Amino acid sequence: MAEKKVAVIMGSDSDLPTVKKAVDELKSYGVPYECHIMSAHRTPAAAAEFSSKAKENGFGVIICAAGMAAHLAGVIAAYTTLPVIGIPCSSKNFDGMDALLATVQMPSGIPVATVAVDGAKNAAILAVQMLALSDEVLAEKLKLAKQAMAAQIEEKDRKLQEEI
Repeated sequence: MAEKKVAVIMGSDSDLPTVKKAVDELKSYGVPYECHIMSAHRTPAAAAEFSSKAKENGFGVIICAAGMAAHLAGVIAAYTTLPVIGIPCSSKNFDGMDALLATVQMPSGIPVATVAVDGAKNAAILAVQMLALSDEVLAEKLKLAKQAMAAQIEEKDRKLQEEI
């Protein structure tokens, strides 16, 4: 079976600084990905076309980053059976609360897994976990990453104990 890709879609190029954290995390796991800019409001036909063909084009998960009204993840989810992860992006007006509510409040039957505002790294890790359900190599990389995190905390605690 061919390796599945992750699509990372942003509503605007202004979302790139946030999205870069997801891309960096996907790279660290060796997960293939594509990034695109599509708007739920300005290019809805392109978003529908992309998401309706995503599975046949080799994608396993779609990550969507959008701010303000943040309808992108819901529009993408409406046209695919693939898991969709939404990243609500912060904005100057409501600090991302508007995007968070727009992303998380999907109607029944159109789920979007939603991470924290600007939580791109967790979105990527969640995508990797989804792909790891059928990929033992990724599952092992995730296991090792969790062990490394635990070791870092143990080392910090050891240093703290020496200090106090």
